[in-house]
Amino acid sequence: MLIYLHGFNSSPSSHKAQVLKRYMEEHGLGQHYCCPPLPPLGKRAIAAVEAEIAQHAHEPITLVGSSLGGFYASYLAERHDLRAVLINPAVHPHEGLRAYLGTQRNLYTQQRYELTEAHLRQWERLYLTTVRPQRYLLLVETGDEILDYREAVSKYRGAQQIVIEGGDHSLMSFPRHIPLILEFAGMARG
Repeated sequence: MLIYLHGFNSSPSSHKAQVLKRYMEEHGLGQHYCCPPLPPLGKRAIAAVEAEIAQHAHEPITLVGSSLGGFYASYLAERHDLRAVLINPAVHPHEGLRAYLGTQRNLYTQQRYELTEAHLRQWERLYLTTVRPQRYLLLVETGDEILDYREAVSKYRGAQQIVIEGGDHSLMSFPRHIPLILEFAGMARG
């Protein structure tokens, strides 16, 4: 099972979520994909993913997290002994998203909410100082205009890492990495 975790102010309708879903459907793996909508508050987002994990506990699970979803994927991988693919992950959202305090709007659902200090505190409580690198596949592009890719390369040192020159925060090269993601998750089909 692949559980895709979208990023900040995103949704299951995001480009990468839809590309991955479509690819899996086209390769007969659609029933092994899900992408829950993640609420803005960290503890609620974690609860939503943990509900999916519990629902699929009878099968191997790999998390695929983009940006803030990568931060959540890392926390959940360590907590539930799972593997995770991290796509341009947020390493310190409790610091990096401070600049966005105030009114926010989800880019896909148009839902408005206030990003507050409570959000930052919850993300800070989820922050892990160390991770077990063998459980991760890290995909980053050096041209990420939002996050410094070097923070992720450093934090996940020892993990399988794909560092692509150029690109941007959306991971422009994402579609070509899907076979590797499925192989990492033990789902590759010959």
